[in-house]
Amino acid sequence: MGDVIGNVVWAIGSGTGIGAAGAEALSSAGARLILSGRRPEPLEEVAETIRQAGGEAHVEPLDISDGPAVLSCGKAIAERFGRLDIMFNSAAINVPNRNWADYEAESWNTLIDVDIKGALHCIGAVLPQMRLQRDGLIINISSWAGRYDSDIGGVAYTASKRAMMAMTTNINMEEGKNGIRACAICPAEVATPLVDKRANPPPDWLKALMLQPKDLGETILFVAGMPASVCVNEILISPTWNRAYVGGSMPGDNQND
Repeated sequence: MGDVIGNVVWAIGSGTGIGAAGAEALSSAGARLILSGRRPEPLEEVAETIRQAGGEAHVEPLDISDGPAVLSCGKAIAERFGRLDIMFNSAAINVPNRNWADYEAESWNTLIDVDIKGALHCIGAVLPQMRLQRDGLIINISSWAGRYDSDIGGVAYTASKRAMMAMTTNINMEEGKNGIRACAICPAEVATPLVDKRANPPPDWLKALMLQPKDLGETILFVAGMPASVCVNEILISPTWNRAYVGGSMPGDNQND
């Protein structure tokens, strides 16, 4: 295993959930964090947690659906720190109306702007510096839905995560010769604030059976700690009790989201 001491990490979507856990895990291993997301307040909370633990964290609020703003932020980070070693993107949204029967163009288009176009913006913003330094790691938080059909995530979300898988693969195809590697982490259900925004939010007992943000934080740290000569192309991870397999078979599970 390598280490991430002193690495400059741009953690996108790091105000809550997987992003916050990943930022805290990387900071605990000695990385320098730049935290981005739409809402400044949770970013500042994560930054303060990192600082109180002795780490370094800087806050750069950002809406990743705004392409020029993302490119500008990436350039500014590279200029300020002189390099950009790791970018991980966990920013994503979903919508309550997830099925074709409930198709609603406006909210689905917003999802595409964030989950697909936003991911493209983030990748495009870091590649120039990573090419220049001939080294860099991109970690994309995809989903179980990026690999397998599931009615849990919904149509638009599943399509966006399939797109993220293709983006990640193509980074490795095109940029590996430049020392750049990319990993798509594909978790099944994770107990983040996003699950509470479902049409039928899962009860606490069910969330306790899901993957936890800390589990993904440790996974992100594992990928980041690999030597530069190693590309972890993809990680598929699920809770032992995986609702994608067992459905609603456990007593008390009456959720159909």
